[in-house]
Amino acid sequence: MELPSIENLRCFVSAARHLNFRRAAEEVRLTPAAFGQRIQQLEGQLGVALFQRTTRRVELSAEGHRLLPEAQLTLQHAANCVVSVAPEARPDIRLTLGTRFELGNSWVVPAVVAWEIKRPDLTFDVYFGAGPDILHRLEKGLLHAVITSAAVARQDWRVEFLHQEEYAFVAAPSLIAATPFDHATDSVHHVLLDVDETLPLTRYLSSAAGASWNFKDVRLCGMGDAMRQMCLAGRGCGVLPRYIVANDLNDGTLVEVFPDMSMLSDSFRLLFPQTSPFAPQLTEWAKYLRARPLT
Repeated sequence: MELPSIENLRCFVSAARHLNFRRAAEEVRLTPAAFGQRIQQLEGQLGVALFQRTTRRVELSAEGHRLLPEAQLTLQHAANCVVSVAPEARPDIRLTLGTRFELGNSWVVPAVVAWEIKRPDLTFDVYFGAGPDILHRLEKGLLHAVITSAAVARQDWRVEFLHQEEYAFVAAPSLIAATPFDHATDSVHHVLLDVDETLPLTRYLSSAAGASWNFKDVRLCGMGDAMRQMCLAGRGCGVLPRYIVANDLNDGTLVEVFPDMSMLSDSFRLLFPQTSPFAPQLTEWAKYLRARPLT
């Protein structure tokens, strides 16, 4: 039986990560024609179609999904062959990390930049998406790891704790002065802000307060930073992670509506498959992230 070449597997893994043959060809430094030939060689050798191609998009086939983790493992083992005879050598590794928008912009990307100065052999591509999206991509093998605060419990995923996430119910001082909150359920004159119709951030308040809420209106802002801007403009009140509003609370441009109320908290975690061939690198990455404060 003829075995697949390492280079063909490397092209396949790159194509599976990007789902775009042109970008994948650029990554492995091949012309699009040469790249396409390598994918065709691999498909011909295995006797299956690894991708479903249309004029608009490329998707992994069922066989491609099954091959991806094995191909990644094979490439890592090939890299280990180099390290076994030259321990000082660190083969270049490129991983794709999924995270949500605000955390990615404010914390993950700066951490990636600083990390790659320290470890240029380990590069991270960052994919931004909502919680369900990045978890689905991790499950399908399209991401190597994700950073999330979503409640996930799977035996086949490894969990590395990163940081506790605290929340605050905030509003502009002018809003509170114009119409004070007398108690936890007196919200009928105020507009509630949240990111989407499921009110995922408000639950940290309502669960802690144990009260039913009756707001004047609910406005959906799409993301936490947009909520923050609306709060600063006095357009409503909302629950936001403390790291997003820490400077605003310190300088008084935002205030806590119920400063004595104990809000529910959450935590950021790094998730990746238990069988990941990159577990040592991802564990080192998690340790690095734990040492960086949330911003």
